[in-house]
Amino acid sequence: MQESSTEVQGGLFDFNATLPLMALQFLALTIILNLIYYKPLGDVLDERDEYIRNSLTAASAALSQANDLTQKYEQDLAESRKKAQDIIKNAQQDAQNIVSSKIKEAQKDADQLMSNTYDQLNIQKEQALQSLEKQVEILSNQIQVKLLSD
Repeated sequence: MQESSTEVQGGLFDFNATLPLMALQFLALTIILNLIYYKPLGDVLDERDEYIRNSLTAASAALSQANDLTQKYEQDLAESRKKAQDIIKNAQQDAQNIVSSKIKEAQKDADQLMSNTYDQLNIQKEQALQSLEKQVEILSNQIQVKLLSD
């Protein structure tokens, strides 16, 4: 068995027609996979990413709007409370003024009534004194007439 030292087949690097065919097969498979699988998958991932970004933007806008509305409502509530407190304070002041004026009016009426009653009692007293003086005078005249007649 003799070996030929000129040509060894099946070595590690065999450059024949299969190498370019394998390279073409690899490129064709890469292009087909890219068109069929990777491109639609990338489009789906891009759409999902855009949807998430839009959702986050919308959520941020809604949150910002909710915060603005909350702040506005809190300011309105504070103003309403202040107005209500002012109204209550004014109502209490008005009620206090009305009560004070009614008390003064009642005191004035009571003073007027006492003055009128005092005046009427003085008039009745004077009338009673005059009546008593007349009766005393009549009785003294009667006593005098009886004493003189006896």
